[in-house]
Parts: sequence; structure tokens; C-alpha cells
Amino acid sequence: MAVAADARVALVAGATGLVGREILARLLADKTYTAVHCVGRRKPDSVHPSLVVHLTDSLTEFSAPPVDDVFIALGTTIKVAGSQQAFRAVDFDAVVALATSARAAGATRLGIVSAMGADTRSPVFYNRVKGEMEDAVSQLGYDSVVFARPSVLAGDREALAQATRPGEQLALVAMRLFKPLIPHNYRVVAAADVAAALVNTVKAGQPGRRVLLSGELQFS
Repeated sequence: MAVAADARVALVAGATGLVGREILARLLADKTYTAVHCVGRRKPDSVHPSLVVHLTDSLTEFSAPPVDDVFIALGTTIKVAGSQQAFRAVDFDAVVALATSARAAGATRLGIVSAMGADTRSPVFYNRVKGEMEDAVSQLGYDSVVFARPSVLAGDREALAQATRPGEQLALVAMRLFKPLIPHNYRVVAAADVAAALVNTVKAGQPGRRVLLSGELQFS
């Protein structure tokens, strides 16, 4: 069977997380992608003929296969990681290492789930690391780089065996009570909407660097 001229191969990291799971599902349902590589410590729940799973305990040592589009939805919190150093190892070191490896393997488009407030000059450590990550991967030579900066995420963490986050629960209550008064960039955003916006924008392949603020990720 002939392969379409615009057929592409994707790589996904963080596919067992809240947004990464939705990214993987969209890619597997998209006939543009003839193969979807998934890398991480655990197997995703998805089963599909075009899915190739790579299990590794160290993303910084992973050698990416030949791919076209890269989607990275890695992320933790300082509380879960246990220290600022451990947090940085995931949200900076692993992300930059994987993006670097994929670029060396031929990838030209990159989409990353970052965070609202990402800024290298931020006094907040979390936001500063996210900003440093964005700057680092922007220098790797990709034709197109897209950062999604969601605010508070909505999704079923219990289904992923993840602890619920009090901040997310409070934000959901506030949304139900005061949604019309909350600016779009600060509203709770569904993980599925973040995934849809990121995948669609990466597929569009607009040259250069683009940041999708949380208000642009809202579909519902």
C-alpha cells in the first residue's frame, strides 16, 4: 500500500500523564501519522497497530528513532519530585535531552506542554525552570516549535493513579461559581483541549516559535 506523501512519524513523551494521554490518543486516530513512538517508564493503556513503545528509566540517555514531529508532555511538581533539583531533572533536563535526541534523528516540528507563567526572569522557581526549558529547546534548530502554556488543568487524575491536586479542585469550584468573571487565560482548561490545540498547531507547521496561552487552548 502506498504511503501518502505527507505521512509523518511522531514521538510522544509523557503519554501516561493527563495531557500526554490525550495527545497520544489524537495521534493514533490521525491518519497523517503512519507510526507513533511512545517513550517513558510505563506502557500507555493504548493499543494500536501504529504504536511503538520504548520503555526507559532515563530519558536523558534515550536515543530517538527517526521521527518528524515530537510531542513532550513531561512534568512534575516540586512536592512530588521531592526537591528543586529532582524537579529540574524532569522538567528541564529530560525535556531538553529528548528534544535534542529527536532533532538529531531528523525531527523538524516540536510541541511541548509548558506552563502559564513560564519566564526565565520569574522569581518563582517552577516558572523560571519552565522558561529556561523553553529557551533551551528553541535553540535546537527545529523548523517549528510550539509551547502550550495551560493554566489549571481539568482531567481524571484518579484514572491515572495520580493524587488529586488541591489547587485544581479549588479552581474547578471557582469556575463553577465565577466562570464569566474569570479571564480566559486563568480559567481551568481541559487536558483534552490542550492536547487538541497542541497537535493541531504542530501539524500546521508554522515556521518559528509559537506560544499558545491558556485562553487559546479553550474549546469548551
